Amino acid sequence: MSINTKIRTQDYVQLTRLYDTIFFILQSLKSVLSSKKMKKPAILTQKSLRFFIVLSSLPLFGIVAAFGIAPNSSFLEELPVQKVILNLPLPDITQIDNTDITLWRQERIQRGDTSASLLARLEVNYQDTTNFLLEANNIKAMRKLVPGKAIHAQTTTSGQLLKLRYFLSNEEQFLIERTADTFKLSEQSVKMETQIHMKSGVIDSSLFAATDNAGVPDSVATQIVDIFSSDIDFHRDLHQGDRFTVVYESLYANGELVQAGRVLAVEFINQKKSYQALYFQKNAENGGYYAPDGKSLRKTFLRSPLAFSRISSGFSNSRLHPVLKTWRSHNGIDYAAPTGTQIKATSDGKVAFSGWQNGYGNLIILQHQGQYSTAYGHLSSFTKGLHKGQRVNQGDVIGYVGATGMATGPHLHYEFRINGAQKDPLRVAMPAATPLTTQNMTAFHENTEPLMNRLNMLRDVSLAFLD
Repeated sequence: MSINTKIRTQDYVQLTRLYDTIFFILQSLKSVLSSKKMKKPAILTQKSLRFFIVLSSLPLFGIVAAFGIAPNSSFLEELPVQKVILNLPLPDITQIDNTDITLWRQERIQRGDTSASLLARLEVNYQDTTNFLLEANNIKAMRKLVPGKAIHAQTTTSGQLLKLRYFLSNEEQFLIERTADTFKLSEQSVKMETQIHMKSGVIDSSLFAATDNAGVPDSVATQIVDIFSSDIDFHRDLHQGDRFTVVYESLYANGELVQAGRVLAVEFINQKKSYQALYFQKNAENGGYYAPDGKSLRKTFLRSPLAFSRISSGFSNSRLHPVLKTWRSHNGIDYAAPTGTQIKATSDGKVAFSGWQNGYGNLIILQHQGQYSTAYGHLSSFTKGLHKGQRVNQGDVIGYVGATGMATGPHLHYEFRINGAQKDPLRVAMPAATPLTTQNMTAFHENTEPLMNRLNMLRDVSLAFLD
């Protein structure tokens, strides 16, 4: 019995000391919390921190017992608490070695680009640019850069080139990798992954400003213009408050975005009128855009041969000629655009003429089915290889905007002719394309229902957000 009493007394002394330690730590923690409320920096003393670490290794029951049997300890209330404020020096970031930091940059090939201009935009240093141009001199892919394609470069912060990827197509990439002071060049197959994106936006100033704000690539914006070009005049009909919702594909390789793909579904609300389009592929070769009821949106003729521009001079029976300074009819539409802007065939047809013709300067005439033909004047140049008798499809690039012939500035003069007589293309009713057959309608509804659901969901969310 005496032994047990002795053990309990020793336990009591140890637990009392343990309690003192705990109380001291709690007071220190209280001081820290108080200092945070007062927004003054405070930390625990090294001594209390050591006690706290030791305490955390003690059995839990010891701590509970200390609180359970602690004596009246009001005398501990006056225990002094010490605050220690330390100024911790920050590292000198100028001394940090950042030579191992690498960056991935991406650029789109623009018309007129060279390998040197691309490397300059990718911020590759002079020495590596020189070495690369020497190595890539015999690489066909780098001598024929395709506008719109993506170039990816991995560099150090000093501009040292480590890797460069050029996606030649959806199945092939050109790869350069650094090995010591030289570059290893190769062509590799690419496994593309398709992801679907959904975006929406509101027109405030222009279509491309709205698509930029919504994070929609320019190639997708251009597709929207092409899809609705027969129903909406994007040169004159856009109004502030017009809205769009779009579902489109993006192609990725090795987890990196290569390029935006095809628009799958889109709605454009122009002056409170809704226009909807769904992509449907009838077979391996023929695909196009249709309204939800199956009506084809592809007209025989596009309203405009330029993706996006403005009309500088309309169709008129009397106009002061800017060069001749005489009043005469203007039997076409002039589209102001920078030199080099792509010109598209407004319909399927055959090249009837390609060359120089008096005031037209460089001129292309396309003969279409039946009584229709179109003319494209003042071109700076023709698409390489274009020749008389060649067949072209609607949307094919046939030439580039210029100021040849009797022109005061770069623009396209476009004529729409019926039996050789010029007509106003903005007023003539264009013939519609053939709609889907009864056999195709079942497959059309099955394939486009998920796209329509995405479009409706995105539109409802956008409208709710705007409200």
